[in-house]
Amino acid sequence: MRKKFSTKWKSSKQPRKQRKYRRHAPLHLRHKFMSAHLSKELREKLGFRSIPLRKGDKVRVMRGEFKGVKGTVIKVDLKKLKVYVDSVKRKKVSGREVNVPLDPSNLEVIELVRGDKTREKIIARKSKTSAKT
Repeated sequence: MRKKFSTKWKSSKQPRKQRKYRRHAPLHLRHKFMSAHLSKELREKLGFRSIPLRKGDKVRVMRGEFKGVKGTVIKVDLKKLKVYVDSVKRKKVSGREVNVPLDPSNLEVIELVRGDKTREKIIARKSKTSAKT
């Protein structure tokens, strides 16, 4: 385990190697780690299962303390691999409200942000590949 990151690495049963891969991954790969499942309606409409989250996407929390809460993504943190939703907040001892970081795997996309050329390309590409299989 000398190198910090290798693109040739496929997988390992060892959790330390899995954590290392995620921790040292470059930002363009970390973006893929930020994927969340689509709702059943979107899945049927678009023809694929998941998509990387973006600021402005409407999501529903599926697991944890805030299960069932709906809101929009206000920040996607690629460094920490966390997502911040506007309606998921916690009060600090000082009384100040702060946004709670959520793992993208615990979220479900209800509505996608459209109008962005790159997002439209991704959706078109993914729907074509899913149509073939």
